[in-house]
Amino acid sequence: MKAIQKLAITLITVALTLASGSASATNGYFTHGTGTKNKGMAGAGLAMPEDAISMANNPAAALFGTGRLDVGAALFTPWRDYKTSASQANGAGGAFTIGPNDIKSSRNYFVIPHIAYAWKLNEESAFGVAFYGRGGMNTEWDGGSATLDPDGPGPAPITTFTGTFGGGTAGIDLSQAFLDLTYARKAGDNFAWGVTLISVAQVFKAKGLGQFAPFTESFVASGFTQLPENLSNSGRDAAFGFGGKIGIQANLSPTTSFAAMYQTKISMGEFDKYADLFAQDGGFDIPANAKVGLTLRPTDTTAVSFDIERTWFSKVASVGNPFSNLFNCPSLGGTDITSCLGGANGAGFGWDDMTIYKLGFEWGRGSDMVYRAGVSTGSQPIARSEVMFNILAPAVINTHITFGFTKKMRQNNELSFALMHALDNKVTGPNPFDPSQTIEIKMFQWEAELSYSWRF
Repeated sequence: MKAIQKLAITLITVALTLASGSASATNGYFTHGTGTKNKGMAGAGLAMPEDAISMANNPAAALFGTGRLDVGAALFTPWRDYKTSASQANGAGGAFTIGPNDIKSSRNYFVIPHIAYAWKLNEESAFGVAFYGRGGMNTEWDGGSATLDPDGPGPAPITTFTGTFGGGTAGIDLSQAFLDLTYARKAGDNFAWGVTLISVAQVFKAKGLGQFAPFTESFVASGFTQLPENLSNSGRDAAFGFGGKIGIQANLSPTTSFAAMYQTKISMGEFDKYADLFAQDGGFDIPANAKVGLTLRPTDTTAVSFDIERTWFSKVASVGNPFSNLFNCPSLGGTDITSCLGGANGAGFGWDDMTIYKLGFEWGRGSDMVYRAGVSTGSQPIARSEVMFNILAPAVINTHITFGFTKKMRQNNELSFALMHALDNKVTGPNPFDPSQTIEIKMFQWEAELSYSWRF
């Protein structure tokens, strides 16, 4: 067992190296789909598995992608910016009266790989291996400033601190790599089930957040004498974890199929270097996720898929805890030390759970050229009250439009392409430290993905 665990950690570490710097925050920090064909339909098509990487969406799909090796990569370009209005209270928020600034995040191009292989064990069962990168909470705010009037309201001069939060260039970078080991089995002619062991590695770093030091649990616990060591500018830190998925595929008739998948919450090791930033001493678990999908085939050459996806971001403290918890910290006049940064109830990004609805179309099935298109929409997770901390992770996207195709090549190999555009969206709300100031966070995205599949 130890040898298997060591092998899994070694493989995921290599995979993470390949995915380093990935960022794909598009449904929260989940992707809008996995696999080029799936992305061409805006993530719809759970009940229409066509390739080996489909097992990453539903373990039962491993039976339908056997004898295939899929290799692909996406070029992902998220365009993020924030702007703040002038304070009407002369910098009453201290170092957290932000600007006024109007800044675009740098680092806008990321490569996100995937690879999958599935093979039959016998006529009734199959096994598959899939690797894919994910991330998304990535920003780098060069320039900008925080301001403070040290003499209180009135015409006194303003003190300027460099960086969004007064601690120099601010930003965070989260990369994740997933390695799925999947077993699938038939249960009758029209039903299949599958299970997946998920190995996950994630790497995180943050900078420019030093001004939050007085609001950390470790600072309060020290009697307000010892500044935290694990809050900001601590370099990269890695964490590992394991989880699981279960899925089913039911072919209800020759023209109708149904699929469902549930992924457990993945308990990750803590980011020790950021134990003073994230709730629960650096915890950053991966939330549970579920999908259902229905595919109809009105003709032999066309298919229509409708999927629903739900992600429980609110159940992960570091992601779901509201920023307002921080005002229960003794540093801000509260009485609950666990509400300080790093505590069990420490302030987080305040994300709500997300439900996404996806509609996808495929036509030309059975020919040398198959086309796809899709649209997805859903609630974005950030409330108006949470905009300040989410300058670091402005995941406000809620609508995607996609197009894709597959071209059959010699020897039954395939070349697939998908293009995604996430429509511009923004959220505006008050600065909790200086309510006279408003903060706007905004994002739109493009992604192009290319993959090649070999049949054996």
